[in-house]
Amino acid sequence: MAEDLKLTPQSNDFSAWYLEAIQRAGLMDYAPVRGCIVFKPDGYELWERIQAGLDSRFKATGHRNAYFPMLIPESFFQKEKEHIEGFNPELPWVTEAGGEKLEERLALRPTSETMIGYMYSKWIQSYRDLPLLLNQWSNVFRWEKRTMPFLRTSEFLWQEGHTAHADEPEAREETMRMLDVYADFAENEMAVPVWRGQKTPSERFAGAVDTYSIEAMMKDGKALQAGTSHFLGQNFAKGFDIKFLDRDNQLKYVHTTSWGVSTRLIGALVMVHGDDKGIALPPKLAPIQVVMIPIGPPKLREKVMEKFGPVYDALKSAGVRVATDLRDETPGWKFNDWEMRGVPIRLELGPRDVENNQCVLARRDTGDKTTASLENVISRVKMLIDEIQINMYKKALAFRNGNCHLGIETMDDLQAHIAKTDASGELVGWVLAGWCGHPICEARIKEETKFTSRNIPAEPPVRKEKCIACDKEATHTFWIARAY
Repeated sequence: MAEDLKLTPQSNDFSAWYLEAIQRAGLMDYAPVRGCIVFKPDGYELWERIQAGLDSRFKATGHRNAYFPMLIPESFFQKEKEHIEGFNPELPWVTEAGGEKLEERLALRPTSETMIGYMYSKWIQSYRDLPLLLNQWSNVFRWEKRTMPFLRTSEFLWQEGHTAHADEPEAREETMRMLDVYADFAENEMAVPVWRGQKTPSERFAGAVDTYSIEAMMKDGKALQAGTSHFLGQNFAKGFDIKFLDRDNQLKYVHTTSWGVSTRLIGALVMVHGDDKGIALPPKLAPIQVVMIPIGPPKLREKVMEKFGPVYDALKSAGVRVATDLRDETPGWKFNDWEMRGVPIRLELGPRDVENNQCVLARRDTGDKTTASLENVISRVKMLIDEIQINMYKKALAFRNGNCHLGIETMDDLQAHIAKTDASGELVGWVLAGWCGHPICEARIKEETKFTSRNIPAEPPVRKEKCIACDKEATHTFWIARAY
């Protein structure tokens, strides 16, 4: 029966593996609307835990939650031309309501800078109203041509922070603070290492002055933009007339920021930590941290269950997220099923364990098994939770660093690297390259290799002297990679 749980190996077809894994693990199902998905309970609980971890960090940095309308008047988009040009191809429109044609089309929000800009122009009058630090948890719509569950869907869930400040230095400080918040969450909660850096002009958010991102490497060597933070300058302030009287009684435009992450973080968790057995979840975010499975012949089950219940109650009382599997299936089938679902720890209890007053603890990350006395099971489980969290980050970091290439200097080098890795079945990975800053060179890299610029790290592992595309002096060192 366990054969039914086998997935397409990652090395054969990573995308097929991913699509099978997220469905077999019970994270999602396809909706009847093009490009949309249904979050099943385990998938939604992952999002709830991501929300909780981020929300506490936002509030610790002075932000408060609010909510703004989903429908945005078309005229709002005309006030920031670059913004509408960036989003127009993806906008779904409402043109009729109550059986009547609307006087003005309403967009289903792709993001909320315009709506929030309008409201900020009403709320901000004086320097005393600043800084204004708000965040919104909501859904957004972007009519993507190509979709992939969690990573890119027509409707998705996210948070978007929007802040207004009296001066540029304060707004820029906010932009970088929130990028650091995202990086801290990704590395310490998700166990996903990221590179922080600035996006190139061609990759920055429509309407922003500067965009910064955290970028993560997936198990197939591709990059995933896991979060962005934007310094918007006064672009939206001028478009929506967001002015304030400063301390010298001078009327000035505010400086604004926006920043966001989405449910693509669930996709990142799966693609960074999963293996051919299924998904693997870091304990801090896993909906179930420990699954308890009774083993042994049915005639001895009563003896096992006498100990089973008290152990479950003790773990639950200790704050461990624990579940039991009493289904009428073989232990082997259950083991495979829970490995597929990515539960960090499996606790096995059989007749011989009861006699020895112990249980068996199996780790999802390594497959190692150890025994623990029932008196010490809580402390052992908590110790394993910490060890697994750290080990998953270390494994992901070693994988990323092992597939980041620092010695490629020219386009010939890059093409040779791609040909060699494709032929050998190795991962292409990421390349740290020099760039002269000219968009023609960036476009050439993309056209010839399908590598896109990921970001310009503030502290790259090495500095590049020459542009990889034209051999002129490099003004930047940036990461390039194939990406989702």
